[in-house]
Amino acid sequence: MASQSPVTTVHTDSGLARLLPDASQFPSRYAAVTLPVDAAGQAASDLDGVLPGASIDPATCAPQAPTAGPVVVVGTDDTTRATLTVALVRTDQKLATLRDQLQRCATVRVGHGGTTATITTDMDPPPPLDADDTLALRRTVQSESGGAGLTRSMQTLLGQIGDVRINVTYMSFSGGKPDAEALDTLFTTAVSKVRKG
Repeated sequence: MASQSPVTTVHTDSGLARLLPDASQFPSRYAAVTLPVDAAGQAASDLDGVLPGASIDPATCAPQAPTAGPVVVVGTDDTTRATLTVALVRTDQKLATLRDQLQRCATVRVGHGGTTATITTDMDPPPPLDADDTLALRRTVQSESGGAGLTRSMQTLLGQIGDVRINVTYMSFSGGKPDAEALDTLFTTAVSKVRKG
């Protein structure tokens, strides 16, 4: 049985925005910009693969709406068109709860605006960092309308400190090897900045 995903309402939180890494803290070949509020919500939905209002099957795999945020900064590699994204939200969901959901939801089908896609998620060993909890995953979003450039490959590191969830994702459309070093470096930077407050 499918359910509708919640429509993402962005609750602004100026304190959250201050915790984002600066553009200068991104690896050098990623030109970074902080997204305005409406674009931040869209970018965060892209990381889940689930657009607001999409139908989700199984229904229990719908992402939980945050209590505040997202705030988002995105860096783009002009050569490969790959992106590194840092998204912060406030949430009352523990990361362990999300981990349990993702393990149950290895394959999810979503429908939106007449198109359907399959989201496949694989868990990786969590990165050892100074956070309350961390997890790592690889995700593929395959559009069923076919065609080149319609498959998004993502490598994501997640951390949580208190009620702040940190999502750092490398996304590409080429299916090539992810820039793991840049991802690890940026995740460490993002967690450190949230930890310092």
